[in-house]
Order: sequence, then C-alpha cells, then structure tokens
Amino acid sequence: MEDAKGNPDSPESSVELDIGNIKGLAHPLRVKILGLLRLDGPATASGLASRLGESSGATSYHLRQLEKFGFVVEESARGSARERWWKAAHMSSHFDESSLARNPESALLGGEYLHAIANGARLRMDQWIDALPSMSEGWAKAGTISDWALRLSEEELLSLRAEIEALATKYPHHEAGAPLEPGRVVVGFQVQLLPLERS
Repeated sequence: MEDAKGNPDSPESSVELDIGNIKGLAHPLRVKILGLLRLDGPATASGLASRLGESSGATSYHLRQLEKFGFVVEESARGSARERWWKAAHMSSHFDESSLARNPESALLGGEYLHAIANGARLRMDQWIDALPSMSEGWAKAGTISDWALRLSEEELLSLRAEIEALATKYPHHEAGAPLEPGRVVVGFQVQLLPLERS
C-alpha cells in the first residue's frame, strides 16, 4: 500500500468510512486499538492488551477484524513466527455523520462508532484534568476545555467547520511512533460542533 508520496511503508493519510467498512470499527475496543496504532505506531496483540487492560485473545480477535476491513496491516519486518506486529493502514478516518439520517442501515453502526469516538474524547479530557497538578504552569495554561453557545445557520456552521479544519492543517501533525522534538508534545485537538435544536 502506497501513500500519497509513493512510500509503500507509510500508511495512507485517510480512509472514508461507509456502510461497507464501518462494521469493522463499530466496537469500542477496535476504536481504541486503532487509535493507539495511529498514535504510537506498530504493536503486538499482547502489547496492546497490556496497555488496554484486556486479554491478548481479545486484542488478537479485534486486530483480525480490523485487518479484515482494511484498517490495519501486518508489519512483516518486525514479525516472527511467534509474534505478529500490526500497524494502522491509514492515519485518520472520515465519517459523514449525515449518512445516519439518510441511511437507516448505517444508523446503528454509525451511532456505535460515534459513541466510541465521543467516549475516547471524554477519556482524553479526563486524563488532561487528572494530569493538571503535575504539569508546568505554561503547559497547564496552554490547554483548555471551552465551549460557546452560538446562533448559526446551516451555512454558517459549515463555514465554521471548514475554518477550524483549515486551521488544524497549519500546524505539524503527529506521525505514529515519530520522536518528538524538545519542547513539543502530542496535543489532542478535539472539535465538537453540535446543533442542539432542529428548526
């Protein structure tokens, strides 16, 4: 599999989720496994099990399901007859949330996937809050959990989303397993734009 630069060893940048492949991610543990592979790079089923507090049998099963749907591939350069290493096939996933309204067949699977994503975002916020007392004042002040109640039309909301996505592309993105330069950390940039009422 080649990425946009023609490197066969690099994950493709993104995969579009649809009714055919979202079945592979409609489980909270699979979302967690894929997230760790995308963040930290290749790992074994036993290594992932240790980090997630799961059995290696469970992580092995879910890795095989992720492979079946094309989300992970074997890292053959590191593997052995006794131990398989896995890596993410893509660096990110994109899901058209409106498909839940258009296609009843995808509503259940898409909903399960989005709930798993939302739970992961909540866990990251909890981890940040718990770590605040041990952070330097500068790093503690740099992070935030903020929200605003905005009055927007559909067009304005789409415009705001596009502006936020464009802003995110201006900064260096983390590559799985890549070493960090001094003074840098991996930052979770989470966005929720949630229309609270239907007109």
